Amino acid sequence: MTLPLFLAAAAEAHAHAAESGLAEKFGLEWKYIAIQAFSFLVVLVVLYKFGIKPTIATMEERNAKIASGLQHAEEMQAKLAAAQQESAAIVKKSQAEATRIIEDARKSAKDFADKQQAEATARAAETITKAQQAIELEHKKMLADARTEIARLVVTTTERVLAKKLTDADRSAYNDAASRELTNV
Repeated sequence: MTLPLFLAAAAEAHAHAAESGLAEKFGLEWKYIAIQAFSFLVVLVVLYKFGIKPTIATMEERNAKIASGLQHAEEMQAKLAAAQQESAAIVKKSQAEATRIIEDARKSAKDFADKQQAEATARAAETITKAQQAIELEHKKMLADARTEIARLVVTTTERVLAKKLTDADRSAYNDAASRELTNV
């Protein structure tokens, strides 16, 4: 390929050098120059085929891998950004849901506490009413017992004062009279 051009250039240089005598002045022999040029071309072709061409192919392959890796990295960055946005949206939604649940729980707890307080107030009122009724019954019973005891004491005292034995009819009459008077008090 380039050998004919090189040989043509060498022949032209030879013709030109012969004219000027430069080649003889430096002691150059064209046959050695042509052999060295041919050897150089052979070495250049071998190096190109077995050294430079595989190196270029390897570099192009690496460049392709690097470009692919960069593209993959960009895709992953885009996916990461999308995932971060999605996770941020999920976190925001979860926080809103948690806030709603907390508010519902607070409302439920307040309603439950109000209901328990109302029930406790109702039970307390009922207990107070029952206690007042029990106190009234106890008071009436105590008054009745006191009347009975007072009437008995009046009868016993009357018996002793009169120093005589009363009959059951007299005793009953005195008891009734004492009870009437105590009721009026």
